[in-house]
Amino acid sequence: MTINFSKHPQGLVPAIVQDASTKRVLMLGYMNKEAVNTTQEKQQVTFYSRSKKRLWTKGEESGHFLQLVDMAVDCDQDTLLIQANPVGPSCHTGDDTCWGEDNTSSYGFLTALEEVINDRKNNPSDKSYVARLFAKGMNKIAQKVGEEAVETVIEAKDENSDLFLNESADLLFHLMILLQAKGHRLDDVVQILEERQKG
Repeated sequence: MTINFSKHPQGLVPAIVQDASTKRVLMLGYMNKEAVNTTQEKQQVTFYSRSKKRLWTKGEESGHFLQLVDMAVDCDQDTLLIQANPVGPSCHTGDDTCWGEDNTSSYGFLTALEEVINDRKNNPSDKSYVARLFAKGMNKIAQKVGEEAVETVIEAKDENSDLFLNESADLLFHLMILLQAKGHRLDDVVQILEERQKG
């Protein structure tokens, strides 16, 4: 890994820290060559503090360390992206991130859809298919998942990709409803898959 420290004043390059699991951006710091070397040696993210004028290992006072997972340099060789596992909150304010966000996993559109399902569950409307399905109870929700699974299998045996993908979308959508009906979220399933991969 070649880093061009000469592009920045005082030989400091920006270092963006991202949670290795959730992919949330946690904080931004600055590193000189010594900070990079120390980070790699200690496996704890270490910056150069511009206010203290010295190396500073994140968590040296709070105990909220950032355990190094990976470090990469960008195409211009003057900015670092650090993957880390945080031990506690990353911001000095006590927040998970320096942008005041919760350090939780996000699956993009699926997370947004999960929030819509949750809203329909907690704020039912007769106009909402999801709310009406929740009102019919667990047996009906589970039955819908079974029906969509069978339809997906049937379409998998044919050559029509459009029908297969639409049935797959219906299956995933109803499975997400079932998960919430049982008091669970997508992240609970992802955690199990991650544990299996480690095993």
